[in-house]
Amino acid sequence: MIVVDNAQRGMVSLPARQVSELQVKVMSSRLAQRMLRELAKSPQYAMALARALRVHEQKVYYHLRRLEKAGLVRPVKKESVQGVQATYFAPAAAAFVLALRDFDASPGLSAGGAEVDFFAPIIENGELDGLVIVGSPDPHGPDMARSRDGYYGIDLALFLGTFLRVPRGLRVRLDTEVRSEDLQGNLVLIGGPVVNLVMGKINAQLPVYFDPKSNNAIVSRVSGKKYHGDECGLIVKAKNPFNPKKWVLVVAGRRYAGTRAVTIAFLRHFEELVLGNQFDRKIHARVVEGLDRDGDGIIDDVKFVE
Repeated sequence: MIVVDNAQRGMVSLPARQVSELQVKVMSSRLAQRMLRELAKSPQYAMALARALRVHEQKVYYHLRRLEKAGLVRPVKKESVQGVQATYFAPAAAAFVLALRDFDASPGLSAGGAEVDFFAPIIENGELDGLVIVGSPDPHGPDMARSRDGYYGIDLALFLGTFLRVPRGLRVRLDTEVRSEDLQGNLVLIGGPVVNLVMGKINAQLPVYFDPKSNNAIVSRVSGKKYHGDECGLIVKAKNPFNPKKWVLVVAGRRYAGTRAVTIAFLRHFEELVLGNQFDRKIHARVVEGLDRDGDGIIDDVKFVE
């Protein structure tokens, strides 16, 4: 949910969450509201929050427990502070809305539907909750491979941007820069297992994957089929194997032409892409084949083969 205001400086918005009367009651105290506003500036742990608000730490702990139980704040990270493990909290949304009646249709606003649901929870309430990881362009990994997929990653990022408000912070990492804690969140992986080391770690656990024993042909556990064409690619949304509470979106081609094909699938055929695998619509794992419709030797369209 997003709340919109037509301000003097133009249309502005905030990601929001609808709340119940019970949740409103939990945040009805003056201190709870001050805590939420302070946490909206930046995540904090209880003791730091108490110092910032100049109140007793036990009062902060009391309201934090109530707010977390009501789903109004959530833990976002843990860090060692003076030898003690401290939990940092942030609001569950930048705004909360109590609806007094059913929502009306707004023809001027995008309804979203399946297209928006496809990216959830990686993109939610207009914000990217995760990292985009691309293969390094320098020689790396067991095959000392160079990734060229980053070029199409730019096109994909521009497409993702249509679902986002203004991004906050850097959200892109090279596979060679990723730390183990980075893998615990939602991930968007661009490039196959040879050029993207993170993809290499999860490849075998995906419903559609690259088979190193078959020269990295694309193999589907859904249909049992195998795809050998260089212009083939896969798009998979699945639970993150590093943390099943999070999700991973994989966008990769068997070769460079295949990565171009899956990028075109997003840009031109997204409504079909989100329908799920044609052999099992509940599984978001698609295989596309690039087409050269104008005969100039460059992939310019795709067909969904699975």
